Amino acid sequence: MKPKIPAPSWAREKKILLGISGGIAAYKTPELVRAWTAAGCEVEIIMTDAARRLVSPLALSTLSKRRAWTNEDLLSDENGWKIPHISLADWADVFVVAPCTANVLRMAAHGDSSTLLGAAMLACTAPVLLFPAMNVHMWENAATSRNARVAAERGYRVIDPDAGDLACGYEGKGRLPETEAIAEETWAALCPEKGLIGKKVLITAGPTHEYIDPVRFISNPSSGRMGYALAREARYRGADVVLVSGPSDERPPSGVRVRRVTTALQMLEACLEEQGGASVVIKAAAVGDYRAGDYSEQKIKREGAGDLCLRLTQNPDIARELSLRKPSGQLLVGFAAETENVEENARRKIERKGLDLVVANDVTDADAGFAVDTNRVRIYHAPTVGQENPDAITGSKQEVAERIWDRITSLIMG
Repeated sequence: MKPKIPAPSWAREKKILLGISGGIAAYKTPELVRAWTAAGCEVEIIMTDAARRLVSPLALSTLSKRRAWTNEDLLSDENGWKIPHISLADWADVFVVAPCTANVLRMAAHGDSSTLLGAAMLACTAPVLLFPAMNVHMWENAATSRNARVAAERGYRVIDPDAGDLACGYEGKGRLPETEAIAEETWAALCPEKGLIGKKVLITAGPTHEYIDPVRFISNPSSGRMGYALAREARYRGADVVLVSGPSDERPPSGVRVRRVTTALQMLEACLEEQGGASVVIKAAAVGDYRAGDYSEQKIKREGAGDLCLRLTQNPDIARELSLRKPSGQLLVGFAAETENVEENARRKIERKGLDLVVANDVTDADAGFAVDTNRVRIYHAPTVGQENPDAITGSKQEVAERIWDRITSLIMG
């Protein structure tokens, strides 16, 4: 099974060391291994003795195409000479511990090297990501809070658990995050490009719904995938990302602050509130140009009504409004979904809306329209913004997002 969230192109051939401890959430780890290997990564696995009772080492080995290392290997006659706690730690590009029980969190905080997992964590110089998963009262206990804080002070990345129904019957914070969220945190740790660290990025995505009455609206087929891919890649590169999203079925990227809106007016309000402090604003949403001039508070009935005429009024031009308020140094990027004269319309949009860049595509192309996984775009510059290279960028929307950010980063980094 392939991961639901496309892996970034630079994730291929990365080396991931997975530590599995004895929480019931260990049963989810085969799905995680499959997601990583489907992305082209190599995966080595260390299991605690308790983890072996919850998930089969053979199943994990079959998925990873490598043996699963256990505590017995630390000092065994057969494998001890390989010094696995050192060789595995040196091999890894990133070390992920999921689930991380309260005991393993304690080991991380105090440098306990009495087990293979603990010794490998202590020896690892690559990023170490800890995903605690336990009963809500165990997570909220002062000892656990202290260990999480100390582990973070020692340089480990401690990701808070999710809230929800727990296997023990309780409800609250303590769930292991979903596979896609763990994968995204892993990609963020592995991303080779970190040019957006310390920068705020504002991105809009998805369609807007302009309601005619309580049950009908005017909209378009935008899925939001391109905007969500841009937000995800910006987060991988270290940005503080705010995603203003119209109605979309896409899963919010891990670590991204999402503001949900429905209408163009709501999107404008959210963008104006978030524009301050942003280094880059990307208007990737397919915003409705018009809304109903006469909204009906009740469902419009057709019985005996004949033809229905709608009076539409223009929505504000969000990109133009942001341009008028753009602080010095902020880069404003628009999108142009065109059906003809793509370059001409893109350049007119730059001039008319006061944009720095426009990412344009022909939505009549089979691989570049709405609600598809791929895109084909060209980037056009304002005359005052850098050297233009409007070659076509093609690939999955995740791959196109990477290339767009390459271009943007090159401009903001000078």
